[in-house]
Amino acid sequence: MAVNRVVTNVATENLEAAKAFYGELLGMEIGMDHGWIITFVGSGQSTPQISFALEGGSGTPVPDLSIEVDDLAAVHARMIDAGHEIEYGPVTEPWGVERFFVRDPFGKLLNILSHA
Repeated sequence: MAVNRVVTNVATENLEAAKAFYGELLGMEIGMDHGWIITFVGSGQSTPQISFALEGGSGTPVPDLSIEVDDLAAVHARMIDAGHEIEYGPVTEPWGVERFFVRDPFGKLLNILSHA
């Protein structure tokens, strides 16, 4: 037996906000859209992961999602331009990632990161 995929599900009444934030700002593609559920997919390849944490590192709160991107500065600029408040960072952490925290339109705390 193998776990092939782990998908986080976020309840919302506003799928358009998801399309704007995850599709337009983060550049994710829609892999599935049934009208009542939209699944976004990235272009990178990775194995399924799920993390459990006591804190978010460096004394931060545990983020709801961690999203690795290939150009952190560009994503950060897009978030600022779209009016999203950055709650932490950008900062280079001692464990080798550069990251910032931002909330999505649904109040979920996101850890946007790139490996240094």
